[in-house]
Amino acid sequence: MLLTSLYIVGITAEGMSGALAAGRHNMDWFGVVFIACVTAIGGGSIRDVLFGHYPLTWVAHPEYLLIVCFAAILTTRIPYFVARFERTFLVLDAMGLAVFSVIGARVGIDLHPSGAMAVIGAVITGVFGGILRDIFCARIPLVFQKELYASISLLVGSLYVVCEWISANYFAMNQNLIIIACLSIGFVARLVAIRYHLGLPTFKYTPKS
Repeated sequence: MLLTSLYIVGITAEGMSGALAAGRHNMDWFGVVFIACVTAIGGGSIRDVLFGHYPLTWVAHPEYLLIVCFAAILTTRIPYFVARFERTFLVLDAMGLAVFSVIGARVGIDLHPSGAMAVIGAVITGVFGGILRDIFCARIPLVFQKELYASISLLVGSLYVVCEWISANYFAMNQNLIIIACLSIGFVARLVAIRYHLGLPTFKYTPKS
């Protein structure tokens, strides 16, 4: 129940951020809704297709798709209000990243015995929606340029796998406790990365003339 509630908050925030990105490129309402949906549920859809997890999450629960569409249309009516509270959306995005990563790890570990697949599921679910959004908006994905993002998904997914392994082999851990611990660490790590502009080393190649 907790994860579902946070997931709804996450896809709503991501849908609104995707709608704003579409608005900056003067897209029509179809484009706005499409970019919002890609941003909010694109990562989970790619994960489900790659892992053979059917039906897709938004097909099994079409209400999620309706929530994103509603959030996108709402954003077109109050764009300046949404943009004004950008910091709030960064916090919600951080929570969404952690939630998506945990969900991706759970799906991966349920479908494949390999912990590596769970970590990959976490990263795909956490970051690919934003990557698709930026590709469709004809810009270099922000996940490749800004503060730690994909690394947070990697951290959350790895932590979830380790906790599940400990719970299965040494002493049983409450599932909700594992989820809350992974969510909290991922959420705080993302906020710290935003606050202090933490990122991976960049590579800049300048060819000699």
